[in-house]
Amino acid sequence: MATLRRLRQVPRHLLVCEKSNFGHDKSRHRHLVETHYHNYRVSFLIPECEILSKELKNLVKETGPYYFVKNLPLHELITHEFINTFVKKGQCYALSYNTNIDEDNTVGLLPNGKLILSLDKDTYEETGLQGRPSHYSGRKIMKFIISIDLMDLSFNLDSKKYRRISWSFREKKPLKFDFLLAWHHPGVEESALMSYFAHYGIREHQPEVAARTVADLRCPVLQRGEPCGRPEAACSAPELLDWLGAVFAGAELNNEPNNFISAYCCPEPSTVLAKAYLCTITGFLLPEKICLLLEQLCRYFDEPKLAPWLTLSVQGFADSPVSWRENEHGFQKGGDHLYNFVIFNNQDYWLQMAVGANDDCPP
Repeated sequence: MATLRRLRQVPRHLLVCEKSNFGHDKSRHRHLVETHYHNYRVSFLIPECEILSKELKNLVKETGPYYFVKNLPLHELITHEFINTFVKKGQCYALSYNTNIDEDNTVGLLPNGKLILSLDKDTYEETGLQGRPSHYSGRKIMKFIISIDLMDLSFNLDSKKYRRISWSFREKKPLKFDFLLAWHHPGVEESALMSYFAHYGIREHQPEVAARTVADLRCPVLQRGEPCGRPEAACSAPELLDWLGAVFAGAELNNEPNNFISAYCCPEPSTVLAKAYLCTITGFLLPEKICLLLEQLCRYFDEPKLAPWLTLSVQGFADSPVSWRENEHGFQKGGDHLYNFVIFNNQDYWLQMAVGANDDCPP
């Protein structure tokens, strides 16, 4: 019975909301986008829109490429050549693929040069490297975190520390992973990663794009100065986030008695949009590309529009070892770490950041 009660419990989630303006000097929007490293899905919704502008269409097409390589030895990410070619020049991202953060060994490379390893107890002990217990291990510690600063190592590749790490990954406990990889260096061919790992059978991928126009969509009424909502006048930011999730999932929002799939309906007060443009991009998506998309969406209101607001939502990989910056990320019952912008036509915005039970508070 105790197990059944635990299964019925709704997992704890933490949602942080803030409001600001893109023109404010102290606006944190760019920093928060740039430090959410491993992004899986980007979605935006534009009310009263049927066709995207040429600029937005081009940005959506240019969110790739990224790369997939199977059975890549971990020691390849700490070589002198890799660090000098990719880590020191531009922003390099890597994430182990098809590894479960709560069960398996997982690895993430961050653009600041930090290599983060989340290892089970046996693997951690076999590496012989120094780390720390996971914050979410419980009483019996079964997961450990190792953080390796590749930028620091690169200054002295003859040091005892570098030799020990290299020996560990090459001989003592050789580890291999399937990796997603991406590299951002303006002015340099992104295919350099393809050439570098050619002998490992690396493959290039482009993000998948799904776009559609929805007619007669019932949506919440918002007032930009009321993120907490106001009875009978405006819906709150959390209510909007729930509604967005239902819309992008394709759920019916009418709560009809014969609908046995979803009992959800649009929060009140609401209005009906004649049409709305929905677009979802899925892949290994870089913060730099998301920043460009956010900037272009802000320019949408440079000319008068019927829509008073639009949204941009970003979901992180559920099994990434970090959420924001180097904050440890866990899965527990969901693995959520996401953020959502509500962009108003005067450049005000609401920013919502959500994480699950095994995460620190968003920054």
